[in-house]
Amino acid sequence: MRWLLAAGAVFLLAPLALPDPVATDFTAILAGPSWAHPLGTDQLGRDVLSRLVSGGRLTLGLTAAGVLFPAVAGTLAGLVAGYLGRGGVARLADLCASLPTVLIGLLAAVVLGPGLPSVLVAVCAVGWTPFARQAYQLTVREAGLNYVDAARALGAGPLRIAGRHIAPNIRSPLVAHLCLRFAGTLLSVSGLSFLGLGVQPPTPEWGAMVSDGRAHLFGAPHLVLAPAIAVVLTASLATAAGRRLGR
Repeated sequence: MRWLLAAGAVFLLAPLALPDPVATDFTAILAGPSWAHPLGTDQLGRDVLSRLVSGGRLTLGLTAAGVLFPAVAGTLAGLVAGYLGRGGVARLADLCASLPTVLIGLLAAVVLGPGLPSVLVAVCAVGWTPFARQAYQLTVREAGLNYVDAARALGAGPLRIAGRHIAPNIRSPLVAHLCLRFAGTLLSVSGLSFLGLGVQPPTPEWGAMVSDGRAHLFGAPHLVLAPAIAVVLTASLATAAGRRLGR
C-alpha cells in the first residue's frame, strides 16, 4: 500500500516540476539523457520523462476505470445470479470472454473513432466476464453453507443474504483477482494505444509512446525502453500484489 501511495503522489505532483510534455524543442531532437532531460528527448525535442509521467497518469487512470467499472458490474451480476441459481449469466460471461479485446477495440474505433471511448468500450465489454464467473462460482459455494440457511430461516430476503452475508465472505478473492486483472487491463490499454486506437497525438500515453519510438529504436532506444519498462514494472507490481492478497 505504501508504494502505491508513493507512486500516486509522484504522478500527481511531478508534473508541477517537469517541462510541458507536449512542448517541442527542435534544438534538442533525440537528445540522450542529461541533467536537463534525465530520460532524453524524442523526435520532436519533447522531454521523455515529462511525457512518461503525464502519460502514466492517463494510462493508469484509464486502466483503473477499465477495471473498476467491469469489476463492480461483473461482481453484482455473478453474486445475484449465483444466489438465485441463474446459470445463464455464467454462460453469457463465457461467450463474451471469447471475444478478443483488440477486435472489440477495432469495432469501437469504427463506430466511435479512435480515442478514449473506444478503449473503454473494448476493455469493459470483456473485462466484466472474469469477475462475473468468479463471483458466480464463489456465491454458489457459499449459498450452500449453514450460515446462509440460518439467515434464511430468520427471515432474511435474497438480496439481504447476498449483500450482507455472502458478499463479505467472497470479497478477498475478488480483490486479489482485481489486482491481477489490473495488469492484464494495463497491457490491453497500452496495446490498443500502440495500435493507434487509443489516445491520439500529441497527448502522451505509454503504449502510444512505444509506437512512436519504434522508428528510432536503434538510434534512440530510450524512446521505447522508458515507456515499455514502465508498463512491465507496473504490471509486475500489480500481479505481485494480487498474488499476495490471494494467499
